[in-house]
Amino acid sequence: MNLIFAIVAAKAQKTAEDICAGLSLKQTTVLRARGTAVVSMRDILGIESDERRLLLAFADETKTKQFINEAKRRLYIGVPGHGIITAVPVKSVGGGKTLAYLNGDTLTGGQPKINYNYELIAVICNEGKNQMVMNAAREAGAAGGTVLHGKGTGSPDAEKFFRVSIGAEKEVILIVASKEQKAGIMQSILKKAGPDTEAGSIAFSMPVTDVAGFGLMNDSPD
Repeated sequence: MNLIFAIVAAKAQKTAEDICAGLSLKQTTVLRARGTAVVSMRDILGIESDERRLLLAFADETKTKQFINEAKRRLYIGVPGHGIITAVPVKSVGGGKTLAYLNGDTLTGGQPKINYNYELIAVICNEGKNQMVMNAAREAGAAGGTVLHGKGTGSPDAEKFFRVSIGAEKEVILIVASKEQKAGIMQSILKKAGPDTEAGSIAFSMPVTDVAGFGLMNDSPD
């Protein structure tokens, strides 16, 4: 089973939800987000706004590919500025009923085939410091990222260790990178926007099973 991360323009939210409904995908969640493309790049690509939606949905291998194919057709995923999709494998699900619900009454979860050609990098930083993170990431070859907003709830020990306020507003930046670029991007972020900087960033990565919307990169097969 996969957890699909579909990042689309705000105006495409309804269509993305319709695709999920048509495939009977369970537990679909939509989060508000924004892109990190600079204004000049948005003008070149004809993107009206940096407002985005992050759609999360559970799907098996077959429906993951069906979702991607439908998103390519109806949301123009693959055309610059229209969004990206990644699918992260889910290792375990809490409870047989939950697994059956997410799998459409099928109790067998199966092991997804992980595509190590790409990874999803997640960076948690202090509010307002996403540009520090993205500048460091771009210097190492990152094409872009998506920003989510949140709030820290860590332990006092973490506050002492990282020298940042655990209860402060946070930003989460999601960056998809090829396996060749991943290490360099993470190293650049930690060096220039890491725990010892005002950004206070913590970075980690997750393997993906499928990707779509990266132009010249090798997207998932139809």
